[in-house]
Amino acid sequence: MINKQTIDRIFDALIIEDIVGEFVHLKKAGANFKARSPFTDEKTPSFYVSPSKGIFKCFSTGKGGNAITFLMEHEKMTYPEALRWAANKYGIEIIEEKLTEEQEEQQNDRESLGIVVAFAEKYFINYLHDSEEGKAIGLSYFYERGFREEIIRKFNLGYCPDKGHQFTKTALERGYKLKYLLDSGLSKDMGGQPFDFYKGRVIFPIHNVSGKVIGFGGRTLRKDKKTAKYFNSPENDLYNKSRVLYGLYQAKNAILKQEECYLVEGYTDVIALHQNGIENVVSSSGTSLTDGQIKLIKRV
Repeated sequence: MINKQTIDRIFDALIIEDIVGEFVHLKKAGANFKARSPFTDEKTPSFYVSPSKGIFKCFSTGKGGNAITFLMEHEKMTYPEALRWAANKYGIEIIEEKLTEEQEEQQNDRESLGIVVAFAEKYFINYLHDSEEGKAIGLSYFYERGFREEIIRKFNLGYCPDKGHQFTKTALERGYKLKYLLDSGLSKDMGGQPFDFYKGRVIFPIHNVSGKVIGFGGRTLRKDKKTAKYFNSPENDLYNKSRVLYGLYQAKNAILKQEECYLVEGYTDVIALHQNGIENVVSSSGTSLTDGQIKLIKRV
């Protein structure tokens, strides 16, 4: 593992226009640089580099970030590979340090949580579109709400079977550990018998700003007033509700272009507005607006 002091030295040395300029033909545009997007085929330049902020932004794809992010996106490098590339460019000696057992365990836990929630997202999407139960119950609900097919797929909406432990059983059979199913909140334990936390609910995956799924919201379709309308993922190494905004990944392009962001109450409000052409909209998903969420919007 590259130690923190080395990483700090690398980031202090980064000159984003130098690094991006290794791969993209940049032209001066006032205080910034612009170019045709290196991520897509376009005729009109929509790719900008800001030396003062140390960031790039591609308006045609929504990609953006610092110089290390650019290397990861454009050259498909891992984070450590990008750091090493930049260190070599600026003649910085890499100093390694061994992870403590606690750090290694925490890193493994986070990676394992990410893997299991990514599996769950695909499972719920497929069950919604490909199973008779999913189509009859989940898709029917979304259609009744007026959501079209393309918006359902844009937000990766899904459905969890109403069969007690079908999802959990499938995940365990595929080799996913019960620990991470429980830590992620996808499964619950009742007297040593795990069951599906979201059973019989339509699923709203929650993504971070780069588009990776980190948690879920699940809405019941039952009329029983004793049943909680929504279940949400518990906080864990991946998901911290005070630092997450639902729909930010899908909204960030529009927020940046319009320099304005609307905050609404819930998942379906965000989706409905997107479907009607208003895309600069997010939801705090039932929590009070926090400083962390405001900073998220400002960083877009």
